[in-house]
Amino acid sequence: MLRIAVPNKGSLSGPAADMLHEAGYQQRRESKELRIVDPVNEVEFFYLRPRDIAIYVSTGRLDIGITGRDLLIDSGAGAEEILPLGFARSTFHYAAKPGTVGGVEDLNGKTVATSYEGIVSKHLADSGIDASVVHLDGAVETAIELGVAEAIADVVETGTSLRNAGLEIVGESIMKSEAIVVRRTGSDAEEPKVQQFLRRLQGVLVARTYVMMDYDCRVEQLEKAVALTPGLESPTVSPLHNEGWVAVRAMVPAKEAQRIMDDLYQLGARAILTTAIHACRL
Repeated sequence: MLRIAVPNKGSLSGPAADMLHEAGYQQRRESKELRIVDPVNEVEFFYLRPRDIAIYVSTGRLDIGITGRDLLIDSGAGAEEILPLGFARSTFHYAAKPGTVGGVEDLNGKTVATSYEGIVSKHLADSGIDASVVHLDGAVETAIELGVAEAIADVVETGTSLRNAGLEIVGESIMKSEAIVVRRTGSDAEEPKVQQFLRRLQGVLVARTYVMMDYDCRVEQLEKAVALTPGLESPTVSPLHNEGWVAVRAMVPAKEAQRIMDDLYQLGARAILTTAIHACRL
C-alpha cells in the first residue's frame, strides 16, 4: 500500500482532507483517528503533526506527505516538494518598530525572534547577514516589546496583528508558502502508485479551476466564439438540427466564466451554460 502522511490539525488539515475526499480517497470520521486504511485505493493514511510530516517522509517509512512549504524548509529534512496544492497560502516577512530597521541589511548584529528558525537562519545566511535567531513557539509580535529581540520574522496575511503590535514590515518577503506534496529526496519519482496519487490531486486542482461551458452560435461567428473559448486542446463543435447553428463545448477558467459569457452573448451566442467539473484527467 501507498503510505501517506496527512496533517492531523491546523489550517492544513481540513483543506487537505477535502481535497483527498474529492480525489476519491476515504478519510477519517473521527479526529482522534491517527491511521486509516483505504483498501479500495490501496492507500494507508497516517495523521501527523504538520511540522513533523517532512521528517517522517524523509526516513522513507512513509512514501509521501502533505505539509506546508514553510514547514518543509524549516525542518531541514531530506524531503522535496513534488506538487503545490494551492491552499493555505502565506507570506513570510521581517517586521520591527517603525524607524528602527530600514531593510534586511540593518539586521546585522541584531536578534530576530521567530517560530521558523530554520527558514530565517537560512535566509539570513543566504543574504550575508550576521544576526542571532531566537526560537519562540508563538505570539512573536510581543518579543520586541519585551526586549527579547529587535525584529521578528513571521507569517503575514493582512498585517493587522503587526500594526496592533506597533510594528511594520521590513524589506521584501522572505518566502511564499502553500500546501504541498513532499517525498523523500532521491526516491523514485515515477513509482506508479505515487504518480496515480498525483494525477488524482492534479485532477482536483483542474476541476476547481475550470468549468465546462456549452453554448450555441451561428456558423459565421464560430471562429470568433472559439477564440474566446479555445479549451485545453480544442473545443468540441457539433452541428445543430437548425441549419447554420452549431453547439460548442469547452473548458474555461472559472474566474473568467462570467466575462466570457458576456462576450459570447454579444457575438450572438445563445443557451450559454456553465457546469461544475467534479473530476478530470488531462
